[in-house]
Amino acid sequence: QVQLVESGGGSVQAGGSLRLSCAGSGYMFSIAYMQWFRQAPGKEREGVAAISREGGVTYYADSVKGRFTISRDNVKNMLYLQMNTLKIEDTAMYYCAAGWSWSLPPTESTVTYWGQGTQVTVSS
Repeated sequence: QVQLVESGGGSVQAGGSLRLSCAGSGYMFSIAYMQWFRQAPGKEREGVAAISREGGVTYYADSVKGRFTISRDNVKNMLYLQMNTLKIEDTAMYYCAAGWSWSLPPTESTVTYWGQGTQVTVSS
């Protein structure tokens, strides 16, 4: 079992930065593929970033490439998403997700565990 708890969301002006964290519990965290999804009002949930089990491979959606950085610390059971140069269109609920396999781009079908989400709001 893996339990995920996100934190770090909030309100920020366009151009600003936020760092999302996801605390994972359970000894299996280190062998899970980890992903960040987001869902804006009225839109489908989309995978924005993913990282392999040991962190050697990462993926970013085109919409966030060059601005977001995903990382993980398997000793601390933590997943991070550093978000820089935030845009209004980044406003969404962000979810941490874990799975025993993955697809790139990330798809919900490979997710076994979800966090509760953390809201990110970017204003002008």
